[in-house]
Amino acid sequence: MKVAVVILNWNTEGFLRDFLPGLLQSVRNVEGAEVIVADNASTDGSMTVMKEMFPQVRTIAFEKNIGFTGGYNRAFEQIDSEYFVLINSDIEVPEDWLGPLVDWMDTHPECGACAPKLHSWQEREKFEYAGAAGGYIDLFGYPFCRGRILNRLETDKGQYDTPADVFWATGACLMVRSSLYRRLGGLDDRFFAHMEEIDLCWRMQLEGFEVTVVPESVVYHLGGGTLPASSPFKLFLNYRNNLLMLSNNLGKTFALQALKDGACRDRAAAKGYRKARRRIAFRKCLDIMSAGVYLMTLNTESFKAVLKAHKEYGKLALSPSEAEIRKYLEDYGGKSSVRGIYKKWIILASMLKGDKIFSSVKEQDFYM
Repeated sequence: MKVAVVILNWNTEGFLRDFLPGLLQSVRNVEGAEVIVADNASTDGSMTVMKEMFPQVRTIAFEKNIGFTGGYNRAFEQIDSEYFVLINSDIEVPEDWLGPLVDWMDTHPECGACAPKLHSWQEREKFEYAGAAGGYIDLFGYPFCRGRILNRLETDKGQYDTPADVFWATGACLMVRSSLYRRLGGLDDRFFAHMEEIDLCWRMQLEGFEVTVVPESVVYHLGGGTLPASSPFKLFLNYRNNLLMLSNNLGKTFALQALKDGACRDRAAAKGYRKARRRIAFRKCLDIMSAGVYLMTLNTESFKAVLKAHKEYGKLALSPSEAEIRKYLEDYGGKSSVRGIYKKWIILASMLKGDKIFSSVKEQDFYM
């Protein structure tokens, strides 16, 4: 098998009925491609639908819900293919979506992961929140996208129709090189769900690989199929996992920047370690300010979610030591570069620029 296209399903029986037939039809155009459905112990009849409507599709069933991270990691342990594709059950694909991604990976060995442009299923010409045309993060770790900044969405007028290296690409539809996925240990199981693909893409860059959006491929995302935006649990995951992502990667990234600016390896490692600790501390202060806003607006569930996220982060954080950062620089300092970190705070920039925020984000506003 060359390409394993894997849906991780959890209680989305209706999406399987609606979107799986088109996905199965589309992969027939790519030699060596197969669709597999992994199921996180659904209770809604999803596996009955698979047996009755799609008996030809391989399924992998887990005994309990082990999350987006655990589900994909365990599924990929059982699959042998050159490329893995993570794809949501609520994605509609056209006939020609997969070929351009395979072609890009085949001809760009430096690419660790690539993705299509993500459009809204409801408003076909608009980008979709979960990934749009590829993502960045700002200096405090807040994610945003080409085509989506906070809750603003652009109409796709061809402004992102050139293949581009980005900081992260959406886990709603993401092709990864299986050898690299395994070398990195896959998705970070501590995350369970949300922001795990950003962390994975960051780790890929730290190992010298690129993450690319291939605009020749477009898919359509319904969105909100598992957890609604208002869910306190989703809020908890986002706050906790953002901090975990920063603790995983900031020290090495700052050290790379210091090395690039001329510091010796030891000094770069020390500078990266200290700067990461300060930045995470400041980000935690911003989170507490957000929690205060929730409390003042009587949104007590969201307030509790932020506090719980910080408590859980304290238990789970595994920041690399200064010595580990120094060793990383020995191995990768001369061949890795992290692209796509915005030098400004995207929330403030968006408030000041309004609808002009997209045109105000310039290439020179990014590190590295």
